Amino acid sequence: MATTTRHAIDRTIELDINGSRQRIRLCAERDGRPPVLVVQGGPGLPLLSEVRKFQRLLDLERDFLVAYWEQRGCGDAPQRDSTSVSLPQQVADLRIVLRWLFAQTTQRAIMLAVSIGSTVALQAAEDEGDHVKAVVAISVDSHTAAADAAAYAFIGQYGVRNARTKQRAIALPKPPYTDLAPFQQRVRLLCDLGAIEHGRTFGALFRETLVSLLRTYGMIGAIRALGNMNRVQRAMMPQINALDLFANPPRVTVPVHYVFGQNDALNPPDLVNRLPAVIGAPATVTVVPDGGHMVHFDHSDVVRAILVKA
Repeated sequence: MATTTRHAIDRTIELDINGSRQRIRLCAERDGRPPVLVVQGGPGLPLLSEVRKFQRLLDLERDFLVAYWEQRGCGDAPQRDSTSVSLPQQVADLRIVLRWLFAQTTQRAIMLAVSIGSTVALQAAEDEGDHVKAVVAISVDSHTAAADAAAYAFIGQYGVRNARTKQRAIALPKPPYTDLAPFQQRVRLLCDLGAIEHGRTFGALFRETLVSLLRTYGMIGAIRALGNMNRVQRAMMPQINALDLFANPPRVTVPVHYVFGQNDALNPPDLVNRLPAVIGAPATVTVVPDGGHMVHFDHSDVVRAILVKA
C-alpha cells in the first residue's frame, strides 16, 4: 500500500479485531495531539484511499492525532472479511478500536463519523463513554424508510427536470431497494443532482475514487476494494433497510454535534429535527447551506471548526 507523508507521525498499523484483519493509519504533525477517529460511511467505502482528500480539505493533523480506520471488509481486505460484515459487527469492531486508541493515547477520542458510520458511532458511544469525548456526526442515517421516501421524491421532483437525468429518474424503481442495482442507480442520480457532494457529478466522483484506489492499493488491491464494496453493501442491505434509530435509540451521554447539508436528500428536515431529542445526548445541530450528504467535504471549514471546539 503506497503512502506519502508530510507529517511527523504517519504510520499504518494492522490489527486483528474480532477475527478480522483491519488497518488504522495514524497521522499528526507532532506528538501529544488529542485523538480523532474517522468512522467512514458507505457501507463498504474504503477510507485509507480517502486520506489525501481528508488531509487536503480538513487538515486535521494540525490539531489532532487522526486515526483513519479501514473497517471490516473494506479496501483490499481479504474477501472472507467482506462476507462477515453486519451492522452489529461494525459496532462491536468500533468498540474495540476505541479501546485500542485510548490505550495508545490515554485520551478519549472524538469520533468524526459519516453517514452509516455515524449510526455505528452513536451505537458504539452508548457503551464506550469512558473512551469517547464527543461525536461529530455527519449526515446520520437514522430511518431508512423515511430517507428512501424523501430521496425518491427529490429525484422525482428534480431529476425529471434535468435533461441528463430525466430518463434515469423516470426509470428508478420505488424503494425499498433489496438488491444493488437500483440502490447504486439511485446513488448515481443523487450525485448528478448535487445531493452527495455539491457541484460534483457521479462521473467526477467515480474518477476521483478510482485514481485514489489505484494510488493507495495498486491495481490488484483496487479491484479487490471494488469487489469488497459490492459484497459489503449486499451483506448489509437488509439491516440498513430495517434501520430505525427512533424505535430503538442509543442512549448517548457524551456530546453529539450533528452536521447536515441542506441539499442532502437523504436527510429531510423531519429527521434532522427529531433525531437529537430521541438520542438524548447534549447536542448541537448545524445545517449547512449548499451542502450535500458529504458535507464534511463540501464545507470542510465548518466541520473542522466544530471538531476543534468539541
